[in-house]
Amino acid sequence: MDSVASAIAAERGGATRVELCSGLIEGGVTPSAGLIVTTRAAISIPLHVMIRPRAADFFYDACEFEAMQRDIALAQRLGANGIVFGILNIDGCVDVARTRELTELARPLAVTFHRAFDMTSDLFRALDDLRTVGVDRVLTSGGELTAPLGQQTIAQLVTKSQGKIAVMAGSGIKPDNARRLMEETGVKEIHVGLRTTQPSPMLHRNPRVSMGSAQGREYQRSVVVEEDVRRLCAALANPAETPRARLT
Repeated sequence: MDSVASAIAAERGGATRVELCSGLIEGGVTPSAGLIVTTRAAISIPLHVMIRPRAADFFYDACEFEAMQRDIALAQRLGANGIVFGILNIDGCVDVARTRELTELARPLAVTFHRAFDMTSDLFRALDDLRTVGVDRVLTSGGELTAPLGQQTIAQLVTKSQGKIAVMAGSGIKPDNARRLMEETGVKEIHVGLRTTQPSPMLHRNPRVSMGSAQGREYQRSVVVEEDVRRLCAALANPAETPRARLT
């Protein structure tokens, strides 16, 4: 999620941790220090911070890698509980050396390898690489557009993980398919956006000017609504075991 208000709504709705980023329209990039600090002060559940220096692919040059290192150190100082990143080689394999370096730098924070995983040339090799490096969890849709479409592959990844690295399903998960997805894949954690588009409260508007490449978005906002989170948690409720819902 990309705002303090959405993080508060997620916590009130029953989420057990949140992932903070900016630029959701581009898949998420590193949030500002100010956003991290104000979000950390507003919620009590674990806060995981996206470390992504730019949009587009996940092959980073030396300057971008340095920026990621500095952002991880900053997130630690500002009270983050975990960091979320992904870094690949040009052949589509996990950049093992630099993933290890970032993972070691992030400790003792939790480390999640995000959906750069779904862009790798071999998901199962990538899982082995990340397990070897010591990453805590990997976020995946099974290499497909959504987790329901990649359900079979996600189940295979869970089996291959042998419980040594958490496989977290994400993308396209909603209250009406979440429980079935978890039951059929064996994942214990899910990553859910649940964003709702709301109109801007601005009274004066200039339709001739757009600040971004997607015209008209200045006057609409994507937010997390507390009731939507409650509905998801209710759909997952189980007296024996309550799965952890991660809202982004």
